[in-house]
Amino acid sequence: MVSEVGRRVCLFGGSFDPPHVCHVLSTAWALSTLPLDELWWVPTYSHAFGKSLRPFDDRMAMCAAAVSCFDDRVRVSDVERSIGGESRTLRTVETLLEQDGQSRISLLFGADIMSQTHRWEGWDRLQQLTEIHVIGRGTHPLDGEPEFAIILPDVSSTALRNALAQGNLAYAAARLPREVLDLIVRNGWYGCTGLTASNGET
Repeated sequence: MVSEVGRRVCLFGGSFDPPHVCHVLSTAWALSTLPLDELWWVPTYSHAFGKSLRPFDDRMAMCAAAVSCFDDRVRVSDVERSIGGESRTLRTVETLLEQDGQSRISLLFGADIMSQTHRWEGWDRLQQLTEIHVIGRGTHPLDGEPEFAIILPDVSSTALRNALAQGNLAYAAARLPREVLDLIVRNGWYGCTGLTASNGET
């Protein structure tokens, strides 16, 4: 049921390159503990700091596979492409509020992202417009960061990309949703060619 004060939407943004089990665990935590009507995964269209990413449609497909275990409260949004492809969280939030001024927007971040917010455009304004929920990750929190409600394992998308390129599917299989790994192997993404998700053999 949607809240009488408006739809409560939590935005979970990230590169999702690839999406891994801690993204799924973060979503499960938010749905279980926060008063939400919807949770949107919002893949970054182009990285704000120039980081190279897999094509947007590939990452959208992986995100859709990753959230297939959830009910219809969870969706994958292409809003960053639809507003011109410039990935700025403030711009995304403002666009959504313009479209539906009754919605209550919150943000879900990992602790590793919090250490970069001094570089973000309009961080102070974001804090005024949204409620921010932070999940600890591995070696985080760092000095000066808030106390976290929960701390998840430190799973690295970079390490996963490297493992996939090296054909180390055992490492990847323990850290990627099965549906995501199947999609990666089937398409040969991240240099993962000539392998099967079931056994890692050619």
